[in-house]
Amino acid sequence: MPNYTAPLADLRFALKHLARIDEISTWPGFEEASPDLVDAILTEAGKFASNVLAPLNRAGDTEGSVVEDGVVTTPAGWKEAYMQFSQAGWIGLMLDPEYGGQGLPRALGTAVQEMWDGANMSFGLCPMLSQTAAEAINLKGSAAQKTLYLPRLSSGEWSGTMNLTEPQAGSDLAAVRTSAEPTDQGCYLISGQKIFITYGEHDLTSNIIHLV
Repeated sequence: MPNYTAPLADLRFALKHLARIDEISTWPGFEEASPDLVDAILTEAGKFASNVLAPLNRAGDTEGSVVEDGVVTTPAGWKEAYMQFSQAGWIGLMLDPEYGGQGLPRALGTAVQEMWDGANMSFGLCPMLSQTAAEAINLKGSAAQKTLYLPRLSSGEWSGTMNLTEPQAGSDLAAVRTSAEPTDQGCYLISGQKIFITYGEHDLTSNIIHLV
């Protein structure tokens, strides 16, 4: 398979001249996003994408994931790569520091995600979904839910999904029929069917948090 070379020059140009990352670093909460730190993050992300994620494409294409008795096993090398990825703190790059994230600007996180997806889209979708699940919980979740889920999603101990697609509704979310009825116990009774959920089952983490 062809090698992957991270487009670092293009990303640096886009961050500096289009996203104006230097200006963003003066905003409250983003003071740590200095030019040196931004450059170091891009450099290390490029190395990880090229040296770890891109080589996984061969196993992903030739072996694929295997489903047996309802259990999904990812291809050779994927669990080890995910462990390296999560231990390096990549999942929490943009997430709330109060719950274990680094709180860096979304513009930087988007540039880094470009490298994950460019090197190995199949792998890159997993942490991306965990990040979006964490952001949704941080925005709308209760204090107890944030305390339970966000540190584990940020660290990569758990992963997350976004359950949108239904038999009659793909990208047309206006056609979604699943409903949630509140109960007296503070829970919800969910009625409906979801299909084709990206990373809805896998062996990379000990638990998967499904946002329905």
